[in-house]
Amino acid sequence: MKRIDADERKRVTLTLNGVERHGWCEPRTMLADFLRHELGATGTHVGCEHGVCGACTVRIDGVAARACLTLALQVEGRRVDTVEGLGAEGLNDLQLAFRRNHALQCGFCTAGILMSCSDFLQRVPEPDERQVREMLSGHLCRCTGYTPIVKAVLEVAAERRSTACES
Repeated sequence: MKRIDADERKRVTLTLNGVERHGWCEPRTMLADFLRHELGATGTHVGCEHGVCGACTVRIDGVAARACLTLALQVEGRRVDTVEGLGAEGLNDLQLAFRRNHALQCGFCTAGILMSCSDFLQRVPEPDERQVREMLSGHLCRCTGYTPIVKAVLEVAAERRSTACES
């Protein structure tokens, strides 16, 4: 096993929201901190720092992951998508549904929930309410009571099915 000096800064190159980026970090730097402080992607929030609250959720190579539990060095050469990438060209359908359904209030947890919902809808395009609630169980939100979030996710799933049928 290669030993890395804890104080030695390493270069990390990744594709962030479709754009190749690089920055420098110590080996112990968590991805959430690297994204926020080194690359300026401040949409990724840090809540519990234990992987419980879900506020730091990003997608790594298309799969939802907790950025507070992932070392920045682990994403070398990989693709990382944050909430900033969801609406790169204006709000996407999921973000619009959150707005229509008042699925956010203080907004702290919203970025992580949006990233999990985005991943979930790709894997489960026709979810039922139970499945959406199960997916959301990995997130803590003290403002919305989850009902508007569930409604927004189910609305997007129905809209996407309808659009797919029309094509």
